[in-house]
Amino acid sequence: MERLSPCKVNLLLNILGRRADGFHELETLLLPVPLHDRLTFELRPAGVTLTCSDPALPADGTNLVHRAATAFLAAAPAGPGGVAIHLEKRLPLAAGLGGGSANAATTLRALNDLCGRPLDAAALHGLAAALGSDVPFFLQDGPALATGRGEVVRPLAPFPALRGAALLLVHPGFGIATAWAYRELARFPAARDGRPGRAAELAALLAAGDLAAAGAALCNSLEAPALRKHPVLALYQEFLRAHGAVGALMSGSGSTTFAVFRDVPAAEAARDAFPARFGGTAWRRVAALQCAEAHNSETGPQNSPADANEAAAPAVRTLPQ
Repeated sequence: MERLSPCKVNLLLNILGRRADGFHELETLLLPVPLHDRLTFELRPAGVTLTCSDPALPADGTNLVHRAATAFLAAAPAGPGGVAIHLEKRLPLAAGLGGGSANAATTLRALNDLCGRPLDAAALHGLAAALGSDVPFFLQDGPALATGRGEVVRPLAPFPALRGAALLLVHPGFGIATAWAYRELARFPAARDGRPGRAAELAALLAAGDLAAAGAALCNSLEAPALRKHPVLALYQEFLRAHGAVGALMSGSGSTTFAVFRDVPAAEAARDAFPARFGGTAWRRVAALQCAEAHNSETGPQNSPADANEAAAPAVRTLPQ
């Protein structure tokens, strides 16, 4: 079996304070993005084996894919003894795009399908939440509002404001460790202790079709430490807004910057203009959002640098090269 494993951007990431258990309470508005890693699965009599196209990524028991497969096999009643998995890594590492979390969720969903769906949705969610805060989001396919430490996921209806819009994603070639970003929040109390309700407010703007107001409301608490350490990311945002983006933001803990454009040509023009200012080494992708059949094809340089109401999300496609 072969499965594509998507990524996400955080349209808003609002940290609400540090909890007694050491995690941070948060609210976040998540949007799936159709840029993919690829995984293949083959059931085996015993054990979990994982291979990966990217030598920078461990393929042992520390890898989220390996951990997800091990957890599933232990939980599935009368399931298979083992599985061989190959991960073709196309997304950058330590990028704030949730690629590893998506890989884990894709593994859980694929193995459940391969084995005749022995685990129900609640059981899969339990496994996903134990693997990581972003993993439960990828058990479904649409936008969502997540709370808690990110594991409490409420699927949302399609966002009318994003129909026909496009995203441009730029990864600078370096990563930002999530643990570092959260630890550094202690130096930025205004960012660490955000005002609750901002995620729902942004969702309402997107549901109302007001792309300009939504673009102005994009917010990420983790930008406070990240942009202080890496000011080039702020320059990326200034450049993208100057080239027509209605909003630009760092996704998750970084280091990927994404920008929202009203249409595909505007996003492509900014992508093509980017190297003249910043050089051509950055990983760049355009993803179009639409309500038609999805057609997937990745665009940009091919060498990845080293990590409301329930409804379906808008269909999405990425543009041919």
